[in-house]
Amino acid sequence: MAAVTLAPAPVAVGARPVADTLAMFRRNLLRAVRYPGLTGFTVGIPIALLLLFVYVFGGAFGAGVAPGVAPGADGRAAYLDYITPAILLFAVVGAAQSVAITAAMDATSGIMARFRTMAISPGSVLGGPVLGTVVQGVLAVAVVLGLAVALGHRPGAGPLGWLALLGLLALVTFATAWLCVAMGLAAPSVETASNTPMLLTALPFLGSGFVPVDTMPTAVRWFAEYQPFTPIIETTRSLLAGTPLDAARTAQALGWTVVIGALGYAWARSLYRRERR
Repeated sequence: MAAVTLAPAPVAVGARPVADTLAMFRRNLLRAVRYPGLTGFTVGIPIALLLLFVYVFGGAFGAGVAPGVAPGADGRAAYLDYITPAILLFAVVGAAQSVAITAAMDATSGIMARFRTMAISPGSVLGGPVLGTVVQGVLAVAVVLGLAVALGHRPGAGPLGWLALLGLLALVTFATAWLCVAMGLAAPSVETASNTPMLLTALPFLGSGFVPVDTMPTAVRWFAEYQPFTPIIETTRSLLAGTPLDAARTAQALGWTVVIGALGYAWARSLYRRERR
């Protein structure tokens, strides 16, 4: 009797994208609980930077960001108000960096390859962790902002301003998370994935996060004015202070966020479809 060769059955595409995304979302949150060191890193670095810059440099820097303020305690108070928006962005980037690490862990361990053979909605494998990162990022922002308030920061935002601030930071977290997922999938190792997103942490330093851009040399000032994080920081600063928004700056902030998110999403989906060798 001739042998019969059975072809492998085709893998069914998941028919429950919402349920699959929620399952991956829950998996991401459980992983955050099981790896407290990674979660602590998300909050610990922004807190350390806030304390360092306010209590070590704030007394002198405050006189530079708020003309007429004397160095010392008044300078620290002024600098706390100025630097808080940049530190909130560090919390956002820290959360996004954690999803790059978890994406690399899944990709290099073979779990993601296994997901591709299962009846799971393809978009949920990446989308669930991104949504989990947004939750972690918002919580990290809340912790850092709470510390800033405890140190003396007094936001002037009204109810609508707080809602707009929450929406902006959640959107920025969502966009940077997609970019960091792509970085994690592209990284050859987990160690590389943990380092690559750190390039994003340089942007607040090379923008208006820590000092006004008009104090920088011409070439550096040009980069600082047109890089993505400067309009995001300035919009965050206005929302926190309760001052009128600059329409052009706000449009730039939203535009950069959409561009970052779209590029990260396209890159991540392309890498996910690619067979890892």
